[in-house]
Amino acid sequence: MKLPTTLKLDAFAKLNREQALALGALGVVLLACLLAVTLSLGARSDAAQELALRQEMLSRLQAQAQRPADTRTPLVAGKAPAVAFLDAPTSGLAVAQLQAYIARVAKEHQAALMSSGAELARRDDASDVIRIQATLELDLSSLQAMLHGLEAGTPYIFVETLAVQMATEGQHRAEDPTLRATLGLRALWRPEQT
Repeated sequence: MKLPTTLKLDAFAKLNREQALALGALGVVLLACLLAVTLSLGARSDAAQELALRQEMLSRLQAQAQRPADTRTPLVAGKAPAVAFLDAPTSGLAVAQLQAYIARVAKEHQAALMSSGAELARRDDASDVIRIQATLELDLSSLQAMLHGLEAGTPYIFVETLAVQMATEGQHRAEDPTLRATLGLRALWRPEQT
């Protein structure tokens, strides 16, 4: 008769093992669900913070755009300072003024001004455009500095064409050879107010 009691104990132990495994699996599933909910709430919180920052930035930009014009930096489209223009009574004198300016800039950059002359106005040029062509001999570093000085300084001068060649054929091996640069320059002229 002892045999049925042993069977009951074995069945009870088996049942406890199955229950323990089931409870363990249930715990893992609950833990996974809790972790998913926590991550979801964290992501939602991060998204809400980012949205609040973007809304604050948008409101600042809107407030800045709605400020009166006099509190912003005064920029007027189409207005350049007077020093940006060549100031001479006639276009011929404006050409001479531009040639003198190019000669002065060339001298500052150790360049030899070989020639300069007025170019004919183009069909689409406005009446206030002055064009010259200048040929210079200089080295590469001086050419770079001079081009920067012309384009960044005043009066406003635009380098429209640039042709560069070796000044003499025998200098191909020199580290900083002398170059002959031909520049097509354009400037704006404003007649003197008398």
